[in-house]
Amino acid sequence: MAADDPSSSPVDRADLRTRVDKALAEFLARQRDWLATVDEAVLPIADAIEDFVLGGGKRLRPAFAYWGWRAAGAADSDRVVATVAALELVQASALIHDDLMDRSDTRRGEPAVHRRFAARHRAAGWRGDPDAFGDSAAILLGDLCLVWSDELLHAGGLPPETLARARPVFDEMRTEVTVGQYLDVFAQATAHTSIELASKVARYKAAKYTVERPLLLGAALADAPPSVHAGLSAYGLPLGEAFQFRDDVLGVFGDPAQTGKPAGDDLREGKRTYLVVAAFEAAGDAERAVLEARLGDPALDAAGVAALREVIRSTGALDRTEARIAELTAVALDALATADVDPEAREVLAELAAAATARTE
Repeated sequence: MAADDPSSSPVDRADLRTRVDKALAEFLARQRDWLATVDEAVLPIADAIEDFVLGGGKRLRPAFAYWGWRAAGAADSDRVVATVAALELVQASALIHDDLMDRSDTRRGEPAVHRRFAARHRAAGWRGDPDAFGDSAAILLGDLCLVWSDELLHAGGLPPETLARARPVFDEMRTEVTVGQYLDVFAQATAHTSIELASKVARYKAAKYTVERPLLLGAALADAPPSVHAGLSAYGLPLGEAFQFRDDVLGVFGDPAQTGKPAGDDLREGKRTYLVVAAFEAAGDAERAVLEARLGDPALDAAGVAALREVIRSTGALDRTEARIAELTAVALDALATADVDPEAREVLAELAAAATARTE
């Protein structure tokens, strides 16, 4: 299927996925060469990051950034593609750290980075605690991906004055996702049942970072006028929230063969998502007792997952979340329809909205 065939994935328009992957592969090859000058003991770092970054991912963030650039009427550019590929390294950092904080075993059907390095420690018979070694390695690899995101942003070939326009957006985005992650951890620790806080976690942990900020990054690179920024923000923020709420639904009801994560992992971790908080809001005494007894149990078995799923369904929380996804997506598309953006970009951004909210993985 041709890359510009309208029936193909919107991420593949302008051959974008292939070009992003190429930019990432070339950058990571250069980083491997540098690591090889340090010591062969650090080459497994290169292996792990290459496998993680190049082995999967939807490439939505670079796609939104690229079409934010094109929305301003800017022409296609390999340098821009290479620059916005840096967003995949920010994503890698966030996911590696997220898996560690959640004690997740897998990511995209493969061992999470902390599990990978713990297994390496065990297999080699090294001294100390294998899990502690794996945790330390994951912290450092996540940090390294964040450092490398900066390097790739500046290595894409765009002029310094162009990058200077986008730098505040890039910096604010990375701050927002970090404090959003903290709010997520805080929400679990305090066992909150506030829809307002659940929505705020979704907004800062994912919505801004997945859609709105990448769009504004591309627009800033293109030196877009305020009207373009405003239109993209009005489209991107509600769409990002809808994206995260879809992620929350998949975290409970998704097929592990498609999500690459065990069924019900969010329930074992005790995630206080919009979906779960909506169930608490509508729960009767018996349903609330099930939620309080089973949510956050790391040993939750299939029967426990099924019991929690039934409560989420019976309270209407699943229907409420699906309705909220549809509402937010409609708000985003209405904003896009009147935004001051390039017509081709408008078309692709509408397709990306569907890809972000109707996905099964």
